Amino acid sequence: MSAAKLSKIENGRTMPTVQDVDLVLSALGVSEEAKEQFLAAARVEATEATAWRLLRRMGAWKHQNTIKGIEANTKALRLFQGQLIPGLLQTPEYATAVFSLPPALPDETKARTVAARLERQAALYEDGRSFHFVICEHVLRWLICEPAVMAVQLDRLVSLSRLPAVSIGFVPQAGRKPDFPMTCFSIHDDSLVIVETFHSEVTTRDPRDVQTYVDTFDRFAAVALYGDDMRSLVEGIRDEFLRQQERR
Repeated sequence: MSAAKLSKIENGRTMPTVQDVDLVLSALGVSEEAKEQFLAAARVEATEATAWRLLRRMGAWKHQNTIKGIEANTKALRLFQGQLIPGLLQTPEYATAVFSLPPALPDETKARTVAARLERQAALYEDGRSFHFVICEHVLRWLICEPAVMAVQLDRLVSLSRLPAVSIGFVPQAGRKPDFPMTCFSIHDDSLVIVETFHSEVTTRDPRDVQTYVDTFDRFAAVALYGDDMRSLVEGIRDEFLRQQERR
C-alpha cells in the first residue's frame, strides 16, 4: 500500500478495503484474534470490485505491489486460469506481451509493471509456502506473442513445475469437463478470493462465496494432468511453436 493511500485512509478521505485492513493489521503485527475481529467488521461489505481503468490510472505497477503484499501473507495459494499464463509463472517477454494488449500501457509504465510482476515470483522459492495452479490447455496455445517467445514461456512452466512448493496442473482439451472456465481466480488460505473479469477485479471474503470458488477449483483440479503427463503435454505444444518459428 502506498503512503499516499494510507494517508487518505487515516484522514478519512477514502474507505479502506478488506485487503487494506488486512495489510495494515499484518504490518502492525496485530494478534490473530484481534485481527479477526477487525476483519469481521470489514467483511460486512465483503465483496468489492475495482475497475481496471482505476487501477491503471493509479499506476498498474502499484497494483502489482498490492498483490505482492497479499501473497506475502498467504501460506497456501490456489489459482485457476482459463485465459492466460498466471503472473507468478510468466517470463519477462510473455508479461511484456500481456501488458502490450489493448489498452496497452505506456512503455515506461509497462516496464515498471512487468518488473513489479516479476518481483512477486520470489515467493515461489520461499519455505513454508504452497502454490497450486490449474490452467486450461487452450491457454498454452493462445498466441499473444511470437511462437519463440511462447516456447520459452512453456519451458519456464516445465522448470517451475519441479519446484518443491509448486504444483501445476493442466486441464486437457480432450475429455469431458466438470464446469465452464468462466473466469480466473485465486484462493488465498481459503479465506480470500480474488476474481478477474474483463472490466474489474473482484475480491470477496464471504465464506459462502469462498467455498464456491474452492469447490470450482477442486472440480477442475480433479481432471487436470500433473507430473510427467503434464510436462509431456507442455513440451509437445512447445515443440509445435518451435516448428512454427522455423517456418517463418
